[in-house]
Amino acid sequence: MTRAEYALSNGLHRVGARPKLFDYLKRTWSRRDFIYMFGYYKLRSSLENNKLGMLWLVLRPIMDAFIYAAIFGVLMGRDRIGEHYVSYVIIGIFMWQLFSKSLTDGAKSITGNRALVQSLAFPRMTLPLATVIRHFLETLPSLVLMIVCMPLLGMIGEHKQLFLPRWEWLLMIPLLFIYMLFNTGIALIAARLTVHLRDLTQLLPYITRLLMYASGVIFQVDTIFRASTKYSWVASVFDYYPLYQFLSLTRSFLRGYPMNPEYWVSISIWAVAVFVVGLLFFWVAEERYGRD
Repeated sequence: MTRAEYALSNGLHRVGARPKLFDYLKRTWSRRDFIYMFGYYKLRSSLENNKLGMLWLVLRPIMDAFIYAAIFGVLMGRDRIGEHYVSYVIIGIFMWQLFSKSLTDGAKSITGNRALVQSLAFPRMTLPLATVIRHFLETLPSLVLMIVCMPLLGMIGEHKQLFLPRWEWLLMIPLLFIYMLFNTGIALIAARLTVHLRDLTQLLPYITRLLMYASGVIFQVDTIFRASTKYSWVASVFDYYPLYQFLSLTRSFLRGYPMNPEYWVSISIWAVAVFVVGLLFFWVAEERYGRD
């Protein structure tokens, strides 16, 4: 009998061994209170030294949105940005930041908590999950403010229009759920990649910036590409791009843009696929976190 077999026969298990997938998910779910509170207190600690405190959760995305709207609205000209560009950009920025922060901070969720990972035994998946929860809580006040102020945003600009509440606004609830599932999968993938490739953290700002400019956050795909005979094929590519689809559906609900029902099927498939791949990809390397 080998030492491993002898230890197993006496109820001893290897420290840090990767549990089976179902058991792993069960252990992670049992720590759901820790996931929420860890993300919540990370959020509070990042703002408690500022005089405005939690008010920055709303001020920062508003400032970003208006800066982009002012700069690109002037550079691109009215004929290329379409009507009600301010509300278009505000929706894009608010939704985009939820993804970009989940990606960048999710990538650092293991390496940034190295002491915790090395000193305690717990499912490492809780750390990327806590990061996604943190940024959802961070973005939620600004999303609520955006929806509350949406009727007035249409009054900004040359073509004034009052965006009255519509029943489609309720579709934001399932959309956010699917969006969070997608972001969780991305965070899990990035968390493991960063453990093996530390230089990835230096590249992430450039990656997120490239994705932002390529996702229709600050420009209208229909206005720029679909109307062009030379680059109309680019617009067809966007129809299969999940980040653009999330933004497009949000704008359809809140602004009344034409909605493509096929986007619902597409984003659901993307979210489930990315989450499952991220879960398995992260779980397989469970034993290596804190050791590499």
